[in-house]
Amino acid sequence: MRRQKVEGRKRAQGREVIGWKSSPFGQNASSLTTSLSRAEDEIARLRSELRAAISASEKLLGELGAFASHLHDAAIVPSRLAVLDDSPDLPKEYLEFVSAQKLPLGHNANFGSDHILPPVGRACDRLTDDLAHYMNYTVGGPCPEDEILAQKLLLKGCEPLPRRRCLSPGRLPSRFVEPAPFPDSLWSIPDDSSVVWTAYVCKNYTCLVNRKHQKGFDDCKDCFDLAGREKYRWVGPPAAGGNSLDYSIDEVLAYKKGTIRIGLDIGGGTGTFAVRMRERNVTIVTTSMNFNAPFNGFIASRGVVPLYISISQRLPFFDGTLDLVHSMHVLSNWIPPKLLQFVFFDIYRVLRPGGIFWLDHFFCVEDQMHDLYVPMIEGVGFKKVRWTVGRKMDRGPEMKEMYISALLEKPMISG
Repeated sequence: MRRQKVEGRKRAQGREVIGWKSSPFGQNASSLTTSLSRAEDEIARLRSELRAAISASEKLLGELGAFASHLHDAAIVPSRLAVLDDSPDLPKEYLEFVSAQKLPLGHNANFGSDHILPPVGRACDRLTDDLAHYMNYTVGGPCPEDEILAQKLLLKGCEPLPRRRCLSPGRLPSRFVEPAPFPDSLWSIPDDSSVVWTAYVCKNYTCLVNRKHQKGFDDCKDCFDLAGREKYRWVGPPAAGGNSLDYSIDEVLAYKKGTIRIGLDIGGGTGTFAVRMRERNVTIVTTSMNFNAPFNGFIASRGVVPLYISISQRLPFFDGTLDLVHSMHVLSNWIPPKLLQFVFFDIYRVLRPGGIFWLDHFFCVEDQMHDLYVPMIEGVGFKKVRWTVGRKMDRGPEMKEMYISALLEKPMISG
């Protein structure tokens, strides 16, 4: 009896479902379900086509970029080659270096090109005679002993110099003595075997140490004498009243409270400023030329880093990276004013916000100071932390020469 009732209910429910499906409402719902299913299939198809279209667009944009770069190279590379072709007197080895070099893997997005154009100084192409001598060597053989010629090219605007495929130094010493270990190296005179002396009047370090007593040396006369005045630079006590032109390193470091860590010394002689900073765990790179002495080799022998660039060269540091830039005597009125202004702005560029430009014994004529150089320095945008003016008396009061020493800070906030 109970089984019959259950079966009766099932038959009744079945009739209800069949009735719903056959009713107008049931037929509409079924049609709607079918439409939704078709719509979902269409959306999936459109999404697939959209993804394919995006992929194709990205590929096309990449090809257009490569084609645009090719058009750029097609204009630039031949123009470089045309310039070179117009100068048949240029050395073959020089042309081998400066000619456009095709990248083996094709277009490179970082270069924006499928070629590399090796850089050389703008004036190199015009200095054909000197360049011919400089690039005259046997590939893989020893480089000529031409340090004077190389520096002459560099100072005439052929900077950077072209690379060469020869071995330097051209004449190796019969023996080479290792430099003194650190920290002894900081105040040690290196062995004479570390230098090829051909380019210099002095032929050993003993001569350089004593050249303050010799005629013919005007600049940095006593800076190789590490036991003399060089030993006391930048380490004297603070002057009473703070009026001395001679700031001490400890004064400057105290002002920034430990945040001076890396920096640059422009025209740093034999590297003593960098040595004093290294003793205080600050890393300083020293730029120097080799004017009648092996300054760069001597700096390196002391265990600090030399950088062989002229005052005309853009500083090879990224924007806002250095804590300190220092220069003593070098940045002064012997530099053409417009070039000096470029130098000041370049120093501002490489300093981080809060970084310090230590202008150390800048010298000029008194009238120039007020009319030209003070407005030039103030126009860059540094904040004056310290500013000291004094008379330069070594050539007599009649010269009316002045010194400026200053600590100039790059603002923490621009504007």
